Amino acid sequence: MLDIIAISISMTAILAYVNHRFIRLPTTIGVMATSLGVSVLLVVLDGLRWDVLGFVHRLKLAEAGFLQSVDFSQLLLQGMLSLLLFAGAMHVDLARLANYRWHVLALAIVSTSISTAVIGVAMWLVLPSLGMHLSLPYCLVFGALISPTDPIAVMGILRSSGAPRNLEIVITGESLFNDGVGVVLFSLLLALATSGDAPSASKASLILLREAGGGLAFGWILGYALYRLLASVDQYQVEVLLTLAAVLGGYALARHLELSGPLAMVIAGVMTGNRSRKQAMSETTRHYIDMFWELVDEILNAFLFVLIGMQALLVPFTSRMILAGALACIIALAARLLTVGAPIAFLKSATGLPRGSWVVLTWGGLRGGISVALALSLPSGDARDITLAMTYLVVVLSIFGQGLTIGRVVRRSVCARAIDGMTDSDRC
Repeated sequence: MLDIIAISISMTAILAYVNHRFIRLPTTIGVMATSLGVSVLLVVLDGLRWDVLGFVHRLKLAEAGFLQSVDFSQLLLQGMLSLLLFAGAMHVDLARLANYRWHVLALAIVSTSISTAVIGVAMWLVLPSLGMHLSLPYCLVFGALISPTDPIAVMGILRSSGAPRNLEIVITGESLFNDGVGVVLFSLLLALATSGDAPSASKASLILLREAGGGLAFGWILGYALYRLLASVDQYQVEVLLTLAAVLGGYALARHLELSGPLAMVIAGVMTGNRSRKQAMSETTRHYIDMFWELVDEILNAFLFVLIGMQALLVPFTSRMILAGALACIIALAARLLTVGAPIAFLKSATGLPRGSWVVLTWGGLRGGISVALALSLPSGDARDITLAMTYLVVVLSIFGQGLTIGRVVRRSVCARAIDGMTDSDRC
């Protein structure tokens, strides 16, 4: 275990240095591009037999062995995710979020559910034309894991896009909450795909209410308990430790109670970043807690995207899978336009968002490591291989294509001087 941790941190640090020193892309995109480039280069050179001394082949086997020793799905879904969601939610302004609560809830629940169905049915209809067959339940599983925007990717890239604050809060809030909804839908549909027994509408609704509603309630209880503890002590070392214990212990307890851990962490993080930060922390404690969670966020983000890039070595690609992944990317973007962009454009006068927001909301729907982790958790078989290949390609194309251009889309689509919901119409 110590060797794995040492190798992981060393690789992340080296790739982050290379990106900062020479490539100068945003950190998350840069480290992923570097690790992905190394993995692809190893595969190509090994395939072409350009390896007289066998160095490339040994290096490829070493990287593959390292990846197999690190269970990416377990590491992210049961380890890193709690820390990243809590750290991201701490930066959300609760007052601003409350102003757009119905926007966020509609996008997180209704749009994610409809997008799951649209993507699933579309892929079920398209794949046979490529000579690939995936059952409708598995296509819906793919729709569920690829529909939610990834909060880690969104928050990591959106910060530098220059989006107006009200639009940023809607995109961030949606990505934080639709992640939990997507995980619940994924679990329900995976049970259908593997067992063949579809749960009744009432049973599915009860499961959704228990996991999602219970996760929200548990997150509030956890956040309030943490607030009371922080208010009773004034020593920043203890208070930082309390926040860390609340995240790790709370996430583990939520899993054991079969509640949505991601949603619980979002609520606890929002409460800690707002009420606890203002009423239960001294200035010194705020400084150290902010610094600690910012470092956790940055380090784990970089590590996560390094692993995403390296996963290319283990994804079973064929020419037809690559084509299917490209089509899946187009379908996912079209579903995003249909379920998010179109309603925002149609209701533009009622949303209070700047003109052109529908473009940013559509293009800013980035997919990331959570989708890959869910795909990796599928049972072994042809369906898993097809789903994993499509998921990985959608994530890579989303991060590189949309992530690198979102700033330009923001500048061209909404007012550069939009502040707090007020837009300069002459500049839109």
